[in-house]
Amino acid sequence: MDQEFWDQRFRESHYAYGTQPNDFLRAKAAALPPGDALCLAEGGGRNAVHLAQQGHRVTAQDLSPIGLEKAQQLAQKKGVTLLCSCGDLRDFTPEAESVDLVVAIWMHLEPELRALVHRRAADALKPGGHLILEAYNPGQLQHGTGGPPNPELLITAAQLQEELQGLTWLELQETERWIEEGPLHQGQSAVVQAFGQKQAT
Repeated sequence: MDQEFWDQRFRESHYAYGTQPNDFLRAKAAALPPGDALCLAEGGGRNAVHLAQQGHRVTAQDLSPIGLEKAQQLAQKKGVTLLCSCGDLRDFTPEAESVDLVVAIWMHLEPELRALVHRRAADALKPGGHLILEAYNPGQLQHGTGGPPNPELLITAAQLQEELQGLTWLELQETERWIEEGPLHQGQSAVVQAFGQKQAT
């Protein structure tokens, strides 16, 4: 799933994953004070725009310039502003202790890269900062209602615990839930949900 793949997905006139924020993100971010937020693999921008509407200063990162263009269009429509960072996550190293919130919704990467990105994400959080993540777990292969068909790209709670060191887990679970997010995420789904806070030094 290279840049060409994602450019093609986001080139469609509709928003592949809708324009409303992810349910888990909406619920967990509701109690957080506004701050500096980083949304990884943000695509069409729905989660970044929601956070901006809540008063956060948001940077949306994605591989696809087409996706980030749609994110900016959605932000303009909603009357908020986003900063965008376009590029490969392999080359993206946010400044240490620079953000209050890191968001990764449906960020499915090959295992070595995923571990690297998770380590950088934890490093980027200020002490006391939060991480919100939702991804498909291996049980999703039985549903076919969204996400990659490659089992190596699916994530377990145990892997998150190993790869995101230095966080206190306020919530970490594998569960099944009904998802309605645009045309590509529809139906009963097997997910892992993570809400963590970086330990104070």
